[in-house]
Amino acid sequence: MDHSMHMAMGHGDMGHGDMDMGGKCNMNMLFTWSSENLCIIFRSWRITGHFSFLLSLIAIVILTAGYEGIRSATRKYEAAHEQRLSSFLGPSTTTSDAEIADPIIANGLTDAIHHTHNESSSLLVGRDNRGALARKGKLTMAALYAIQVFYSFFIMLLFMTYNGQVMIAVAVGAFIGYLVFSEGTPASKTIACH
Repeated sequence: MDHSMHMAMGHGDMGHGDMDMGGKCNMNMLFTWSSENLCIIFRSWRITGHFSFLLSLIAIVILTAGYEGIRSATRKYEAAHEQRLSSFLGPSTTTSDAEIADPIIANGLTDAIHHTHNESSSLLVGRDNRGALARKGKLTMAALYAIQVFYSFFIMLLFMTYNGQVMIAVAVGAFIGYLVFSEGTPASKTIACH
């Protein structure tokens, strides 16, 4: 049995060296300014030089600003959905006591009963359609919420590279995103993991 290959590899790396990984990724658990062997979230997002680091920082700024864009789109959808729900059963389909009394006086009791029956039928149909709209809206809002949660955890992973420049890029992205997408939203609303 030939042990020369085993001895050449050393006991620690067991043949899983740079060949398999495409280069080593430096995983810091302490704050650092170094970008040497830095991998950002994925092994394939590896910093190979100053230019790739600069492009990565720009991408991080854009990604973080995009989070604010998703939040803004969600707020707009929620407002539009609430408006659709509130206007779904507008004044044209509701019946007041005065409207019911007028047909009784003018057209007699039978016309009033027929009119009230049609109004209640349209109210039931309207209520069913409103319920379907509410369910569809809730599903869409849940999907948007899930995207926000995923996105916020992704940003957290960017921050957890513990690299100072990456952390600053996240903050700059949040700053730019707020400027572009805030539309009067209070600044107290922060990026959060959940």
